[in-house]
Amino acid sequence: MNRLLTTMTMMGLVLGAWAQAFDNLPDPIEDVNKVVDNTPDSIAKALMSRPKPGSTRKGSQPVMFLVGNSTMRNGTLGNGNNGQWGWGYYFPKYFDAEKIAVENQALGGMSTRTFYTDLWPAIRTALKPGDWVVVSIGHNDNGEFFDARRARAVIPGVDMDTCYIGFNQRTQKQDTVYSYGRYLRKYIREIRAKGANPILMSLTPRNAYDEKTGKIVRKPQTEWAAYVAATEGVPFIDLNELSGKKLDSFSHWKVDYHFLGDKIHTSKFGAEMNAESAAMGIFNSHDSKLKPLKAMMAVDIPFKYITTNGKPRVFFTGDSTVKNADKEDDGMWGWASQASTVFDESKIALVNAARAGRSTRSFIREGLWDKVYNSLQPGDFVTIQFGHNDICPITDAKARGVIASAKDTMHVYKLDNGTYEVVYSFGWYLKKMIDDCREKGATPILVSLTPRNEWPGGKVERRDGSYGKWYREVVEETGVEFVDLHNISADFLDKKFAKKRLSDDKEKAKAEVAAIKEKAGAKYFKKDHTHTSKLGAQMNAKSFAEGLKRNGSELAKYLKK
Repeated sequence: MNRLLTTMTMMGLVLGAWAQAFDNLPDPIEDVNKVVDNTPDSIAKALMSRPKPGSTRKGSQPVMFLVGNSTMRNGTLGNGNNGQWGWGYYFPKYFDAEKIAVENQALGGMSTRTFYTDLWPAIRTALKPGDWVVVSIGHNDNGEFFDARRARAVIPGVDMDTCYIGFNQRTQKQDTVYSYGRYLRKYIREIRAKGANPILMSLTPRNAYDEKTGKIVRKPQTEWAAYVAATEGVPFIDLNELSGKKLDSFSHWKVDYHFLGDKIHTSKFGAEMNAESAAMGIFNSHDSKLKPLKAMMAVDIPFKYITTNGKPRVFFTGDSTVKNADKEDDGMWGWASQASTVFDESKIALVNAARAGRSTRSFIREGLWDKVYNSLQPGDFVTIQFGHNDICPITDAKARGVIASAKDTMHVYKLDNGTYEVVYSFGWYLKKMIDDCREKGATPILVSLTPRNEWPGGKVERRDGSYGKWYREVVEETGVEFVDLHNISADFLDKKFAKKRLSDDKEKAKAEVAAIKEKAGAKYFKKDHTHTSKLGAQMNAKSFAEGLKRNGSELAKYLKK
């Protein structure tokens, strides 16, 4: 975890003291969890990027303070510039900011003990009656008791009478170490003394499997925290179990991308999952003491598409070539708007979930994919067709460009708006959607992108060396059903418009290509070389149906006879 304890000897956490001599740090070290510190550059920056305790309070409104480590708040600045995110970053969205402020006071590298000694005093001072404090900490509670670099270990268990006394090399003082449970009781006692409300949460799960059960390992701190909560009459949220149960339902590939860099720290996907688990744990709790807090929550029911009287559904995902304005006969149309021309709607429901201008990356980031994912039921089908917007600038305002590859690769980019995002490859995003479908018992179908009205050499453009190549590599890796709409429609267009041989005269050849483009465009395209007319959309819908028939697809059973 973060190098917090290396050179600290004393710390009174007032804002003016935060920048005192914490930048001169030795090289990063690996801790007992096999994790290398991710904040080796500046502890002063890490401390100062946290809000001063209580500074977000609006008038007399309460504040919720989050107590934790790097799984709750990650990196020097906590802004994702290392690709890792803590769940505390996403937690505030579940609360009404006009009723309560949520302050993420967590810091990487902290244990139950060192947070209590080094950071807790300032929070305790800021507490007011009616405030709330979520305590979810313990990942760093092992190691040595009094070493010079960290001195953060606690005694395992909940024994009130157990302690260990010795000389703390970090603080250069005699020190007493207590059990995990006793530190939790210290927090609880002091929170209540200020008229505030404590909540104990178990830890976030790690990317580790139990050899006997094959499921994600549940941490022993869960039982200890649950015991303390029960004996002290404090609300307890089993975050470890709530998120662990979700991870158990995922493929190992999906579990892996919920973490980043190691087996403990989460990616954006993992952080968002843990934040949702924590929030829903509170919202669904039957503990009456949480009733006032629930009244300050802003929890939305996951947005889903409606069910359809037991009929299977086919969800169409993609960009404007799949769903466009789809209104005026002489306007631009996406081919899924014309799916009714090839499918028997008495047998299957058609759901066009595509959105103009989207790439694989932006479709997922904006929650458009989640709406489909949350709706899926066994027996449904999902077509996945992207590409026209994927090889755009990666960092610009639209933030839709991807890494041009089918391999599982990624990179942290600083976007033009100053934020950071982990961007994956075209193939990775496709594989995520494929994996999500299978998890829900739905059938994914990968569909190659529609051809454009471009005619190099007198024949319609084929993009088999880029998108076509990446599609096929994903198919080979995942075994997903593949409809090569791109080439089926291209074959159709070539048959109608292609010129076998262009003139040897360059100017004449150029004019011949322009004539082909104009003729094809007048009938099957609209306004530009990418978007189709209504007839062009019907052409692509027919190509999709033809691809299903060639595959002997299960979805082909629902086509019109």
